[in-house]
Amino acid sequence: MSEEQDEDYDDNLNFSLGLAHCLDRVLCFPPRHCSLFLGIFLMYIFNMRFLQSIFVKAKKSHRMKYALRCLLLLPLVLCIILFSAPSIRIAIGLLPMDKCSLQSGKMLLLDSSVDATLSVQSRSDVQTCTKWKAPIIWEGMFDARLFDEAHKRKGSSVALTVFAVGKYLDAYLEIFLNSSEKHFMLGLRVTYYVFTDTPEKVPSILLGPNRSLKVIRVDRHSRWQDISMMRMQTISDLIEGEIRHNFTHVFCFDVDQKFSERFGSEALGDSVALLHAYFYRLPKKMYTYDRNPLSKAYMEQGDFYYHAAVFGGTWRNVKAITDACYKSIVEDKENGVEAIWHDESHLNKYFWLNKPSRVLSPEYCWDDNIRYRTDVLVKRLLWAPKDYEHLRINK
Repeated sequence: MSEEQDEDYDDNLNFSLGLAHCLDRVLCFPPRHCSLFLGIFLMYIFNMRFLQSIFVKAKKSHRMKYALRCLLLLPLVLCIILFSAPSIRIAIGLLPMDKCSLQSGKMLLLDSSVDATLSVQSRSDVQTCTKWKAPIIWEGMFDARLFDEAHKRKGSSVALTVFAVGKYLDAYLEIFLNSSEKHFMLGLRVTYYVFTDTPEKVPSILLGPNRSLKVIRVDRHSRWQDISMMRMQTISDLIEGEIRHNFTHVFCFDVDQKFSERFGSEALGDSVALLHAYFYRLPKKMYTYDRNPLSKAYMEQGDFYYHAAVFGGTWRNVKAITDACYKSIVEDKENGVEAIWHDESHLNKYFWLNKPSRVLSPEYCWDDNIRYRTDVLVKRLLWAPKDYEHLRINK
C-alpha cells in the first residue's frame, strides 16, 4: 500500500471514529445501548485495509474513492436506523431467551410455600426460572389472590425507600408516590421512606389504610454519581436503626418512575433483583458490566444484567446487599476508581456472587421508548421521561 493510500486510510479512519463518537454521545439513548452497532462500525473501519488492498489493484479513480467512503459510512447508517426505526427495536425482541427446564413450581428453590403455585411452564416465550432454580416473575405465572392471601397470613410488611434530591423531588416524587398508592403492595402494611435535602418540599399525599410516609433529611452531594452510590450506606443505616424492628421486607426504588399496574406481593422474596429492560434479550457479551480490573465491581461474566432502579428482599438481605456495595464503593474511591455504572455495577457484582432468590421480569420496570414487545404483557412500573441535562447536579 502506498504512502498516499495510507494517508487516505488514516483520513477515513479519523473521520469515521469522529462520527462514531458523535453517534454515541448524541443519537443513542442510553449511550451504552449502541455498543453492538458501534462494534460492527469499528470492525468495518479496521478491515478497510483489506478492502483497499483489493481496490488498489484496480485503477485508482474518483469513483473508487467515492465507493470506499460509502462503505465506511454503511455501519453508521445501520446504527442510525437502530434508533430511528421502531421495527429494528422490535426485532431485538425476537432474539431467543433461555428456557426454564423445570416442569413445576414445586421444583423451585422456594422463598415461600406459595411459590410452589408458580406456573413456570405457562410462558413458553420467555425464561421463567434461573439455572439456580429461582423464579423469574412474568404475567401469567402467578395467581395474585393466592400470593396476597399468603402474605397477609404471614404478616408481611414493606418499607419502600426512595431518594428525591435536588430537582428530582419537584419533577418526580409526587407522581411516584401517588401512583404507588394505587398499585404497590396493596393490602399490606407499607411505609415510604423519602430521603431528600429539602423535607419542606415533600408533597402531601393521601395515604390508604396501613400506609404511612416518613421524610428523612440527607446531605446533597456535589455530584449526582455520589448521590446514587452513597444511598447504599444510607439505606443500610436506616435498616439497622429502624426498619429491621418494624418490617419484614424492603424495596429500594429510583424516584423517576411511575407505577402503572399491579406491583404486588408476588414480587416479595428473600433477595430480589430486576432484569434490565434494555438487556434481557441481548447476548451476554453485550452486558455492560464493569470491565476495569482495578474496580471492585469488575466482572468478566455474569448471569443477567440487573437494573439498580429496583431491588429488594427481606430486611436482612437488603442490609447485606447495601453493606457489600457500600464497602466496594468506598474501596474504589480510596483507590481512585469509579465503576462505570456506579452503584448498578456494584449491585451486578453482588448478585453474581450472591444469587438472588427471585428475579423480576422487565414488566416491573419498563421503558416505553423500547416500543412494542410481545413478551411484555403488563407494564407495572414505567420509566419517567428523562431530562438529565436540567435535573442532574453535574453531567
